[in-house]
Amino acid sequence: MKKNKPLILVVNDDGIDAMGIRFLSKVMEDIGEVYVVAPDSNRSGSSHSMTLHKEICVRNIDEEKTQFTCSGTPVDCVKLAFNKILPQKPDLCVSGINHGSNHSVNGLYSGTLHAAMEATIQGVSSISFSHLSYNDKIDFHPFRKIIKRISEKILCNKLPEGITLNINFPDVSYDQIEGLKVCNQGQGLWEEHFQLTSTSTNQHNYLITGKFKDNKKDICSDSWALANNFISIVPVGLNPTKSNSLDKLKYLENAF
Repeated sequence: MKKNKPLILVVNDDGIDAMGIRFLSKVMEDIGEVYVVAPDSNRSGSSHSMTLHKEICVRNIDEEKTQFTCSGTPVDCVKLAFNKILPQKPDLCVSGINHGSNHSVNGLYSGTLHAAMEATIQGVSSISFSHLSYNDKIDFHPFRKIIKRISEKILCNKLPEGITLNINFPDVSYDQIEGLKVCNQGQGLWEEHFQLTSTSTNQHNYLITGKFKDNKKDICSDSWALANNFISIVPVGLNPTKSNSLDKLKYLENAF
């Protein structure tokens, strides 16, 4: 460990070769000592899944022994980093930059966000970064200063216990960005299309595609913020219990 430099874990779900994680790790090198642990291939949509009942292969890919690939899920990457790879518990975990949206309910499916949430479970302040563009050649450099500033602020102030930041960048040029907005998670729904690709006896094969629809009218939501060219910041809690629903559901106790 370099003296007085924070230890930062960088993870993602797009895989070790994604431009987003290469850029994010370079930004973090300006702040602290960086370890990268990422899936060996794309694991998008893996949410909080983990690998059970089979081996996970971890491979070091650099001479400094600070970059590793993992054959498992993004959550596996974080678990292995904390328990087998890092010299000590990190001061910060950053995940991404994801190629594609993780705002609204997309965060429920996101391996990027849930990798960060796994680090939050372990007691480490964690941030998930995503860009609404799915273009794997997008230029992230205009966002470098903002990513660095946010990360440094979190290192200084720490996040509240059990909170992960889910940050999304709108798909517009940097000079069109209106600012940063702390938001609620917006409402949304995927309208899936199931394309039948082939059939055989007792078997049907489908390709799932779809279109995401969300409510952009709620000014307090990340959907509104992104539609209006703000960078959205959503604090995501580990406890999914919605407290104002408890009283409304008390009637279920009568079923005993």
